[in-house]
Formats: sequence, C-alpha cells, structure tokens
Amino acid sequence: MPKAVVIGAGIGGIATAIRLAVKGYDVTVFEANESAGGKLSEIRMNGFRFDAGPSLFTMPHYVDELFQLAGKNPRAYFNYSKLDVICRYFYEDGTEISAFADARQLAGEIAAKTTDDAASVLKFLENSARIYDITHNVFLERSLHRLSTYLRWSTVYSALRLPAIDALRTMNKANSRFFNDSKTIRFFNRYATYNGSNPYQAPATLNIIPHFEQHFGAYFPDGGMQSIVRSLLKLASETGVKFSYRSQVTRILTGKNRVTGIEVNGKQVNADIIISNMDVWFTYRQLLNERNFPKRVLRQQRSSSALIFYWGIGKRFEQLDLHNIFFSDDYEDEFRHIWQHQTISDDPTIYINISSKRQPGDAPEGSENWFVMINVPANSGQNWNILIAEARQHILKKLSRMLDEDISKLIVCEDTLDPRKIEQQTSSYQGSLYGTASNNRFAAFFRHANFSSKYKGLYFTGGSVHPGGGIPLALLSAGIVDGLIGNIRR
Repeated sequence: MPKAVVIGAGIGGIATAIRLAVKGYDVTVFEANESAGGKLSEIRMNGFRFDAGPSLFTMPHYVDELFQLAGKNPRAYFNYSKLDVICRYFYEDGTEISAFADARQLAGEIAAKTTDDAASVLKFLENSARIYDITHNVFLERSLHRLSTYLRWSTVYSALRLPAIDALRTMNKANSRFFNDSKTIRFFNRYATYNGSNPYQAPATLNIIPHFEQHFGAYFPDGGMQSIVRSLLKLASETGVKFSYRSQVTRILTGKNRVTGIEVNGKQVNADIIISNMDVWFTYRQLLNERNFPKRVLRQQRSSSALIFYWGIGKRFEQLDLHNIFFSDDYEDEFRHIWQHQTISDDPTIYINISSKRQPGDAPEGSENWFVMINVPANSGQNWNILIAEARQHILKKLSRMLDEDISKLIVCEDTLDPRKIEQQTSSYQGSLYGTASNNRFAAFFRHANFSSKYKGLYFTGGSVHPGGGIPLALLSAGIVDGLIGNIRR
C-alpha cells in the first residue's frame, strides 16, 4: 500500500488525509502541536469557551463532501443551522444594519438605512453571482498550474468572459460606482478582509465573496467551529488515517528529484508522497532548506493578520448577535495604517463574535463570550507590546461609546492572540492569516501551485497556496491535491 505523509493537521491537511485514505493510501499526519485543527482551535477559561480562530462558517457542502466520499452520512457526524441574519453592522452615527441572508431583505434593509436603493444592492449581488459563475470552475476548483486546466471548455468559456470579472478596477472603485452612501460602500468593501486584503488595492474580482454568503448562506455549527475539526478527526480515524502529535517535522527528504520521506523527532519516515499543510514559506525555508526557492512566489506581499481579545463579559447585550461589526468612520485611513505604515489605526473596525448567542453553554448564565478582533499588519518587527496595549484602549473606548456601557468593567477574564503567537502556534509566516494578499489583479496566478515542479511526489495544501485562505478555500485545495495525485492502481 503506498504511503502518504501529511505535514500539519490544519483543516486542509485533515481533508487531504481523508481523501487519500478513501483512495487506499496508508496515511499518517504529523502535527507539531498537541492537537489538530491549526487555526481552528478553542480556548476555555473561567467557564467560558471561545473558538480561537475562524468564526464564520460558509460553504458547508465542502465539509459534507468529505463524509460523502467516505460513504458516510454527514448528519451522523456534523450538523449546523443556517443564519437568518448573517451579521449586524454598527456605525458611529447610530445606524444599525442587519445583513439578512435573504437578498431582497438585505436590499430592503440597506435601502431603509442608507441613501442607496434596493435595486442597486440587487444589481451588485447579481454581479457577484456573475463573477462566481465565471471563475469558480477555473480559479477555485482546479490547479492554475496545469496545462490540462486550460484545455477544458469551461476554461475557454470563462476566458471569453474575463472582462466581466472586473479585475482592472479596485474593489473600492467598483463599489463606489454601485453605491453612493459610504455606509454601503464600507459594508461591501469589508469583504476584502475575508482573505486579508486591502479593498483600496485589491481587484474588484473579490466582489465574488458576498455571493458565498448571500447565495450559499452562513451557518453556525452545532458545538461551535471546533466541531468541524472533531467531526473530521472522527471520520479520518474511521478511514484509517493515523495522527502523530507533538511530532515536529524538521526535514523533507529527497533524492533524484523526488521525495523519499521526512525526518521527524530525530527519525526518518519513508513515504511515497508528501503533502505539506505547513505554510509554503516555511516548507521551503525550513523543511527543504532550498537555496533556489521560488522567489517570485515567496516574496509576495503577505496578507494581513489579526489581533484578537478573548473577553469573558459579565453581562448580556441584546442588541448584539452572533456576528457584529463596529465600523471605523475613516475606513480608508484604517487600511492606510495597516498596509502603508504597518501599524494600527486609532479607530479600527471591530469584529465581535459571540458564540454563546447560539450556544448558551459557551458562557456562564448572564454572561457572553466575546471574540473581539481587529485587522492588523503581518509581523515585520513592530513593537507589538505597545501596539496591543494602545489598541486595547482604543477598542474599549469605541465599544463603550457605541454600546453606552463601560466595557472594561465587565471583563471577567481575558486572553490575547497577536501576529507573533499566530506565527508561533500555526507556522504562518509573519502571522499572516491567508498566506499572500490579493492586492493586485494577478494575485490568483502568483499563489504557489498545489504541487512541486521540482520534486515528484511533493504537494501543498492549505491557505498559503492555491486557491487561498479560509476554511472553504483550504478544503478546495485538498480537493485539488486529491485530483493531482490520482487513484491507486490495483
């Protein structure tokens, strides 16, 4: 039986391991940490439970697909419920917008709360659907680095419609043509942050992202985001995947331009194929120790990172929902600080996730578990201790003002995650959440391929390679690797 080694038990690594086990490979996943999940981990303290990483769940069918491939019923392992209101948005002038999952309800809500009309919103969402229709078969579900992709009729069809994906304008310029009100423009510009990019630089092609929420929906997994990992680990075990924790892979072994195995905990493990779920930057610089690494790819601008405060709050706020956004008044200045000055604005946009709204057991009675996040630059040597202290005060001041409550007096327990810890805990270079940024029109083509052009048998999965970061794209990368490896000959 051919042996496959997966380096890293992030969501992309687990999904790839399941796919290969279903094909008949003998699969072992080596994970440096004590548990699986990568960024999809959790924190427990003082009776509060927090999802430590990604908190928005979209495209659940990509998770279901893994169970179906193994001949299992997904609902026997993993369940989730659709959100009627995806997110609540708060503006400094007191405006509150509920992002309804239903497109017409959303259009009506924006029309009622801004100077833009419902027809403009629906036209925008039609454009988002059009971009998805043109690009998903080529840019999301197949390798961009294989000739066979470009010989397919679907690729030719998409190529003929490329002008419609709006790659020549920035996201902000496109959105400023669709809408007049800065509230609506900020509402849709924010989707650039879903892959760690800047809406004032990134191509308007990223306006595909709202379609993921409005068409496919947003969901809450029973048990929280960590339940995605738990259910997939159970499936992996049933398909024969083995996991080795506290196992830091230190080297990928090669010979005659192909991989032969890995070095882990001072021992050599032979393998026919190797899939790295580790950030591709660290894969080359640490595991392959390559002098002739792909410089054009690895020297690209990294995505933004995050500063997260996990606050146990000793009160319930009825005006808040599962997902909440408190907008900066000067959104462009916020991104100028992140991307040009490599620092944090005094008035950052704040995201608060409160899973106890859907799962009361995540917080003691009468309390809430606040996951409070702002976008920050990747780690390039800033004095994070000072930046974190300043940002904390700015966040507390803003939330206290907008919620008319002294939030600092309600915090009963606290933990923090910053770019340095993200890099240390998840091997994400510079703490960037999504690998490279999408701040230019060719970013999709510059992402590293899902396979090595030098070493036969070496593949890459996860957020640092094609098609990108985030749970859905990491799962898609596993599917692409699956297709590249092919079936075992029996």
